[in-house]
Amino acid sequence: MTEYIVRRILMLIPVLIGVLTIVFIVMRIFSPNPAAMMLGKYATGERIKALERKLGFDRPLHVQYFKFMSQMLRGDFGQSLFSERPVFQELLVRLPATAELALISIFLSSLAGISIGTIAAVNQNTWIDYLSSVAALAGISIPIFWLALMLINLFSVNLGWLPVSGRLTTTTELQKITGFYVLDSILTGNPKALIDSVRHIVLPSFSVAIISMAIIARMTRSSMLEVIREDYITSARSKGLGEIKVILKHALKNGLIPVITVIGLQLGTLLGGTVITEIIFSWPGVGSYIVNAIKASDYPVVQGGVVLIATVFVLVNLLVDIAYAYLDPRIRYGENVEE
Repeated sequence: MTEYIVRRILMLIPVLIGVLTIVFIVMRIFSPNPAAMMLGKYATGERIKALERKLGFDRPLHVQYFKFMSQMLRGDFGQSLFSERPVFQELLVRLPATAELALISIFLSSLAGISIGTIAAVNQNTWIDYLSSVAALAGISIPIFWLALMLINLFSVNLGWLPVSGRLTTTTELQKITGFYVLDSILTGNPKALIDSVRHIVLPSFSVAIISMAIIARMTRSSMLEVIREDYITSARSKGLGEIKVILKHALKNGLIPVITVIGLQLGTLLGGTVITEIIFSWPGVGSYIVNAIKASDYPVVQGGVVLIATVFVLVNLLVDIAYAYLDPRIRYGENVEE
């Protein structure tokens, strides 16, 4: 198992180097001149050149690249060109907001998706199966921005049940410990903040979870249909075990192995920043922060943000690979293993 983990870690190194290289090239070639953006209406040819020399953007591209890579290897994300604050600290401030939204969303989507997929597989070719398939297809097809706007219109504008944006009402006080507002409310014993933070996260988490739920439900159904036809499932039934016990204890355990991969990929994507949702709900996460930096051609913020997202994504996938190998020994040994 240790050898397998080491191999997977070594494979992540070229992935991160590739991501660093791509983001550097894209920002330097396709984004507007940050010096001109910073000077605004005062931008003249001389002033732009002077600011480029000050920022180091007048140097050859390969020199800038190696400087950038050396900074990244040291963990130095640089400073924002506009706020002049350290990029790494700015990202760490916003990461808990994105992580909280992603974790709650993946929990909801996994719970609902696995349940729907299992029920659909057990009731194959019945109205329950057809209804769940239609629901999953609709979940994948509905655009996130449209769903988010419809939820805001229904639950916030018309019914007035839930807030439109933000993580917490301005009048609600909360002692921040982890940056996860729901968790901090529990740790500090603040029921008012707990209710307020939960009300704020309901709509964005549901908007994010709907697509992941549909994907997980379809994968669970497909996997369970293969498992429940296996001989050991027939043998378990012939021994007189109840159907619920057969499904939950025997079939679901093995059927979830490929589903774990899907859940891990979805979690990695969500942790990378649910950009559309964060913008619509004014959620102060990493995704919206990077989008604003792209608009302003703030090189250090975009580069640091993409590096952080890529690192989180590959680490989540590493954990998924480890869990997958643990559940299925054939993966880590690369051969069929007799039970």
